[in-house]
Amino acid sequence: MRFSLAPREVRFFDMFDASVEVVLKGARLFSEMLHDYTDTPQKAKALKTVELEGDQNVHQMMDALNRSFMTPIDRDDICELNSALDDILDCVEALASRMVLFKIQEPTPEMCEFADLLLEAVEHLAGAVHSLRKMDALLPYCREVKRLENLGDDLSRKVISDLFENEGDPIRIIKLKEIYGRMESAMDRCEDVANIIETIFAKNG
Repeated sequence: MRFSLAPREVRFFDMFDASVEVVLKGARLFSEMLHDYTDTPQKAKALKTVELEGDQNVHQMMDALNRSFMTPIDRDDICELNSALDDILDCVEALASRMVLFKIQEPTPEMCEFADLLLEAVEHLAGAVHSLRKMDALLPYCREVKRLENLGDDLSRKVISDLFENEGDPIRIIKLKEIYGRMESAMDRCEDVANIIETIFAKNG
């Protein structure tokens, strides 16, 4: 049975909307950083600020949950979605900081492609999260996220194979392998969010 929308429910959906917009902000900043690879320490610092904003949203959501007797959707689902959205942002911030730490002079075309896939996936997640209130039109967003995650898997296999075949510098191999691995992990976290949203729909749609 579809739940009715009452004032007590709006708070949680508003908070999810705010959380996913912060994740989207982080994904956009990361994509912009790779496509305009200048002043990277400052851009990584800006991403850290966004990541801290995401952490604040996580804590606010948990505080609201602890104060609420009734919730619009299952409490465990709220916790999972809250945490999973933050995991994406953590991955993005870690990627930016690693690129600065590893002194990557220029991103590879594949890194830019990963960043674009990630941004597109988060854009679709934002659409799904914004559809939670009415539980309508969210499944196509989730399916698109999974399609993009599969593309990320394909890209990851290709770049790792090419890396070991063509790169002669073992230190660079280590650095790039970690960055590509973290990019794949970020795409996996997007799929995790899509799966949680599908579960919420199955229970409430």
